[in-house]
Amino acid sequence: MKLDWNENLGKILNITMHENYGVQDVGSDSPFYEIVFKTGKLIGAFDEGLLLEAVREQKTVRIFVPFTSMKCVVPTLSGSKYSRGIN
Repeated sequence: MKLDWNENLGKILNITMHENYGVQDVGSDSPFYEIVFKTGKLIGAFDEGLLLEAVREQKTVRIFVPFTSMKCVVPTLSGSKYSRGIN
C-alpha cells in the first residue's frame, strides 16, 4: 500500500527508527539500548522516504529518512490523516 504523504506537508512528524544504539554504562557488564527518533516538519515525500526539516543548535537542518529505516510514524499535530506503524 502506498500512502500520499504530500497531504501531510508542513506537519510535524515523530519517526521511530528501526536502528537502536547500544550504550555501555560505565561499571556495568550489560549494555542497554536507546530508541532512536527523528522529529521535524515534513517538507518532502519521495518514493524512497521522507524529508524533514528541524532546528538543531540554532541551525535549520534537513533530514532524509528512508522508509526502510522507519518503524513507526506519528504526526504530532491534530488533523493529520496518518498515524500508523510501518513494517
